[in-house]
Amino acid sequence: MGMLKDFKTFINRGNAIDMAVGIIVGSVMTSVVNSLVKDVMMPPIGLLIGGIDFSAWKISLGADAAISIGLFLNAIISFLITMFAVFLVVRIAAKAKAKQPVTTRACPYCQQSISKLATKCPYCCSAVKAEEIEAVEETDLAKGIKSLTEKVGKVAKVAKKVTKIKK
Repeated sequence: MGMLKDFKTFINRGNAIDMAVGIIVGSVMTSVVNSLVKDVMMPPIGLLIGGIDFSAWKISLGADAAISIGLFLNAIISFLITMFAVFLVVRIAAKAKAKQPVTTRACPYCQQSISKLATKCPYCCSAVKAEEIEAVEETDLAKGIKSLTEKVGKVAKVAKKVTKIKK
C-alpha cells in the first residue's frame, strides 16, 4: 500500500508529468526531423555533390558487411537540426519568463542573507536600513502582447465609429 501511495505522489509531481510530455513530444518530433533530413534536405545536398544519395554511401568490408556512412551522416544532420530546434524553444521560453527582482541582500555586519525590506537582522540582531525592491521588469514578449492589444483596441474603436456613421 505504501508503494502505491509513493507512486501516486511521484506521478502527481509536476516534473514527472513535464518529463513525460517532453518524451512524447520528442518522439513525435524525431519522425518529423528524420523526414525533414531524409526527404527534404538530403536530396538537394546530394544534387549539389553530383546526384549522390547519401543513404547509399557505404564502405564495403566484404562478405555482406558494410559501414553505412551515409546513414550515419543523415543521423548527424538530424541530430544538429533537432538540437537547433530545442535551442530555439529554450531561448524563446527564457525570453518569455519575467525577470524577478532581487529581494534579498547581505547583512552588512554578519553577511547573512536577509530580506531587502528588513530593518533588523534576524541572525545578529543589528539594526539595518530597509531597501526598496525594484519593480518586476516586463519581458519583450509581454511588451509585444501589450502593444498588440492596445493596437487592436484602437482598431476596434475606429470600427465602432465607422459602424455608427453608416447607420
